This record gives sequence, structure tokens and C-alpha cells, in this order.
Amino acid sequence: MLTPDDIRAAALAQPEAYEEPHFDIPSFRVAKKIFCTIHKDHPRIMLKLDPEDQRNLSDGATIEPVHGYWGRNGSTLVWYEKLPPERLAELMRMAWANVAPKRLLK
Repeated sequence: MLTPDDIRAAALAQPEAYEEPHFDIPSFRVAKKIFCTIHKDHPRIMLKLDPEDQRNLSDGATIEPVHGYWGRNGSTLVWYEKLPPERLAELMRMAWANVAPKRLLK
């Protein structure tokens, strides 16, 4: 089962990623843009996915859009206790690539 430490390690493994508080929860950013947050009250993270990727990956149980405006723009909840650990790296990379500067995507 994944833990917040696993999430943190996967996020910080992305090029030029860094951690910074977002209100009172950890957020992970590249070029000042958030690609992941870890919620403290629930075993979930928010990943900023491309809206098409979000639609393709949403299953209603483990991966689902955030309600409202943010969700329509790719903010996606992932219940990490339900997520197979081998999927984390791919999802984190997708979120990072969605907001990373083009120079880092090469």
C-alpha cells in the first residue's frame, strides 16, 4: 500500500520538482506550477492531468475528477491506498509533464 512518503518520493523524482506548502498541505511543483498535492485528511492526492488523460483514466473508485471547475481542467483525485503501487510513477510523470516547461520535456 502506498504512503505519503511514497507519493513525496515519486513527485520529487521528477526533474526540477520541489515541495512547497499549499495552504496547509504539501504541494509539488515545477516552474511554480502545482502538479500534485497530498491531502492530509484523506488517503488521496490531486494530480493535474491533461483533461483527456483524466477522462481515459477515471474509474470512479480510485481515479476521479475533482468536482466542478478544477476537475474540468484536469485536477484529478487519486485514492492512493487503492492505487496499485506500480501505477504511481506513470501517473506522477503524466501530471508533471502536463505543467512542466517544454524545455524539460525534451
